[in-house]
Amino acid sequence: MRNAEVALHFDELADLYELDGAVSYRVIAYRNAAKSIREANASVEEMTKARRVTELAGVGKTIAEKLQVLFETGEIPAAQKLKSKYPPGLVEITRLPGFGPKRARKLFDELGIASLDDLRKAAEAERLREIPGFGPKAEESVLVALDAGLDDRTKPRLLLSRARAIAESLAGALREHPAAERVEIAGSARRWTDTCKDLDLVAASSDPAALAEAFSGLPLIGEVHSSGTAGVRAVTHNGMSIDLRIVGPESFGNLLQHFTGSNKHNEALRTDAVRRGFHVSEYGVVDDSTGTSHACATEEEVYELIGLRYIEPELRENRGELQAARDGTLPELVRVEDIRGELHCHSTTSDGRNTIEEMTAAARELGYEYIAITDHSASHGFGNDVQPDELRRQTERIRELDARTDGIRILAGSEVNVLPDGSLDYEDDLLAELDWVIGSLHSSFRMGEQEQTERMIKAMEHPLVDAIGHPTGRLIDRRRPYAIDVEAISRAAARTGTFLEINGNPDRRDLSDVNVRIAVEVGATIVIDSDGHGTETLPNVQYGVATARRGWLTAAQVANTRSWEELDALRKRGAPARA
Repeated sequence: MRNAEVALHFDELADLYELDGAVSYRVIAYRNAAKSIREANASVEEMTKARRVTELAGVGKTIAEKLQVLFETGEIPAAQKLKSKYPPGLVEITRLPGFGPKRARKLFDELGIASLDDLRKAAEAERLREIPGFGPKAEESVLVALDAGLDDRTKPRLLLSRARAIAESLAGALREHPAAERVEIAGSARRWTDTCKDLDLVAASSDPAALAEAFSGLPLIGEVHSSGTAGVRAVTHNGMSIDLRIVGPESFGNLLQHFTGSNKHNEALRTDAVRRGFHVSEYGVVDDSTGTSHACATEEEVYELIGLRYIEPELRENRGELQAARDGTLPELVRVEDIRGELHCHSTTSDGRNTIEEMTAAARELGYEYIAITDHSASHGFGNDVQPDELRRQTERIRELDARTDGIRILAGSEVNVLPDGSLDYEDDLLAELDWVIGSLHSSFRMGEQEQTERMIKAMEHPLVDAIGHPTGRLIDRRRPYAIDVEAISRAAARTGTFLEINGNPDRRDLSDVNVRIAVEVGATIVIDSDGHGTETLPNVQYGVATARRGWLTAAQVANTRSWEELDALRKRGAPARA
């Protein structure tokens, strides 16, 4: 039984317990176990047999016992018992976006809705709006989700951070094999998309059979579907499909270009090449005038042969990159190395896992020149919110720490909550004491587009708000962006001198690549932050940079590629940098 399938059993058990009104800690325990099982890099079934499964985070004796029974019988008795109490269609309802066990149970209790068909009929008959917490927009969302066949539990795509962790581990193991001359990640993971449906690896080898055999035997591989000198198709223990393609070193560039994609880019590339007398494929570039097929060791050779400048993988989405490559107008994309400071991170004062001193030390290790500590403000609403007096005390501590710390500047800041009317939850006199202020929306996501847009613009018009954090509020594959006019807020950002953030949290990457491009085209300036809640998450800025690159951004369009003094001069405050 693959890990992904095992995890589904525990996801279902958590849903059933929540439907049944179980205490929250029990529900959370099973959800955490499901997450740990899903992300495990080894076979959980084998770990259970070897009595090592409790090594996984969140898997204790009780869950280990349930795993043992699951592998022996194919069922978890507690889940079977709970299933007998509720219609099977009720669990399916919990999997729709925006739903969950509590909302599904409410509809079951109030309207007797016990299946997706029941839900559709009730939404079409406008009966959902009779229930507190639902309304016309909820009915519309339900019908859209049902028409799209959306089901959060069956989505085949994996968040990029998790997909790349698997891909990098496999690529790293292959590179150590003596038969490997070059190994690269390809596909959507190389283009740094938000999520990946599957993984592609491309290898150059003079002994492909040996490399294929080695790959098939790697611990991460759960099942091999096919294997030969051309490559291997397999599935990892956590259910991720992976395709390894092997070729001779002389054709490595052809294969890497083809399997990096995207399909739209490659299709446009082939069409453009045909017009100019070439045929491009994974096997080579054929010059129609001579019939000669060119094998290319590098991707640069592929693009050069058909008269194009090299196109970075992140740009290969058929969004104008071919014409720009032909015209010589491709941007020089921002790099992780260009980022000179972190402007959105949290400490133990709010919901972070590390102290200010520890976050500062980690930022200095990354080569940063400055770091702003931006703990959550008074009405964040998720616990450990920083009340005004505590923020004043923290500001004093940061001033003292900054005075005795060499090699990096420490800025006193806050991630301030933008209230539904666009006001902030700290008084102006307190905000004026801070070096850096981010305004973020953490509530009232269901406001209409015009109201939400006006709310954010009002926050940007505040003279002390430096930047807007995660501007559309999306959580990839978990929460859709709230309704907001991105072009309007981008114009307001340019007008008010407020920066817009690309949040590097791999669950967010907000602004998205498409919205980033909209923002800079109307004159907004971007900051790229990690939103780090621990020292280990500060490097998540790489996902923000990847999003910026996919949005065609240069270093000049990102404010924190500058020194603090240069960045400070760009701000609406207009005050000189603090000595």
